[in-house]
Amino acid sequence: MTNPRTSLASLSDDDLAGFLAEQQAAYTDLQSRGLKLDLTRGKPSAAQLDLSNDLLHLPTTTKDRAGVDVRNYGGLEGLAELREIFAELLWVEPSQVIAGGNSSLTMMYSTIVDFLLFGGVDSPRPWGREEKVRFICPVPGYDRHFSMLASFGIEMVTVDMHEDGPDVAAVEALVKDDPSIKGIWIVPTYANPSGAVVSQEIAARLAAMPTAAPDFTIFWDNAYAFHHLTEDEAKSADIISLAAASGHPNRPIMFASTSKITFAGAGVAVLAASAANVAWYLKHLAMGSIGPDKVNHLRHVEFFRDADGVRAHMRKHREIIAPKFAAVDEALTSGLAGLEVAEWSHPTGGYFVNLDVLDGTASRVVALAKDAGIALTPAGASFPLGHDPRDRNIRLAPTFPVLEEVRTAMAGVATCVALAAAEKLTAERASRVGAEGGGSTLPAPNATNATTEGAPR
Repeated sequence: MTNPRTSLASLSDDDLAGFLAEQQAAYTDLQSRGLKLDLTRGKPSAAQLDLSNDLLHLPTTTKDRAGVDVRNYGGLEGLAELREIFAELLWVEPSQVIAGGNSSLTMMYSTIVDFLLFGGVDSPRPWGREEKVRFICPVPGYDRHFSMLASFGIEMVTVDMHEDGPDVAAVEALVKDDPSIKGIWIVPTYANPSGAVVSQEIAARLAAMPTAAPDFTIFWDNAYAFHHLTEDEAKSADIISLAAASGHPNRPIMFASTSKITFAGAGVAVLAASAANVAWYLKHLAMGSIGPDKVNHLRHVEFFRDADGVRAHMRKHREIIAPKFAAVDEALTSGLAGLEVAEWSHPTGGYFVNLDVLDGTASRVVALAKDAGIALTPAGASFPLGHDPRDRNIRLAPTFPVLEEVRTAMAGVATCVALAAAEKLTAERASRVGAEGGGSTLPAPNATNATTEGAPR
């Protein structure tokens, strides 16, 4: 058997042919198992949702601490007790927090709509009246951020996402002279999908950098701020204080939610920002709402009691999902280490593992997995418009299946990655030999497999 720890590219023609045959046989066996596994989206598992079942019996009262009936209209900014909990967790003042419905994406969407229709606090005019509106999108990144921008016709400019945050030098160069660049998306803690954590230094530079657009806005989506996988818990940079200290208090708008803390479809979302931004958001929100679901707010307050209650609850989540992330790493290491055809992240928090395969093979890997009964997020989903120019990036979401299913699915994914890589290298060698006018001793992949030809970039 071919040594699985040997770089595929370094194998002789005969050894590569042998490895390809082995992977084809392994894949045939995988298909025969009749799997039906789903790793497409980062959803909480049933076991995680069960942690919050006590919410179904709350609240025990109908009034907040001030004696106001939460069942009635009013309180546009959300329940004070809940805002205090999130203020401590997000390092802001309660007056800087708005508690809304169950979805932070809804709050992000309405914020962009308000910018387009009315302009922000520092806007010379509504964004909708600008000739062009562009956003910086660190990649790989969150597909829903990108699809939201695309729905508005906002142009997306990509920069690389590094382990300590976006390529800040590239960001600084882009915003310095281009007033059409109005914003940037950032998931600062355990980024989707790479697991990166924005450093204090990078956050400070983003807060202080000169921008041609006076209303340049950092959309700081702190979706995974409390979703730790280890006892060494990363701390989010305090972007709001950094921006205020740099003379740009209105630059960041932060979002967070309990969607992956309590019930994904019945949690609470929050927005945190400067006093001016909070007043601006509430002014426009008042035209479409008389108040959020304060019964649900009170339910969450009784459930958590305080910020420490949230932290303790998230440790229970960690006990459930950390073994699944370990299983991903074990399966990929067992199947791919040494082959030099894939790299993957080792996140210490969040909901995803970022897998980079051999250039030009990600789409093939996803197709192979699908045909074997393993559903993965589409290749390129972590890039604007779903286009990964290198066709190498795959987002893995291991939280939803039970642990044994994660092990099974990831062993299958490793087989698909190895097979796709062997196919590509085989096809490339055959193509080179053909171009030189000779014959090949290697079996070419069958027509249905030869979908990712071309030299690695």
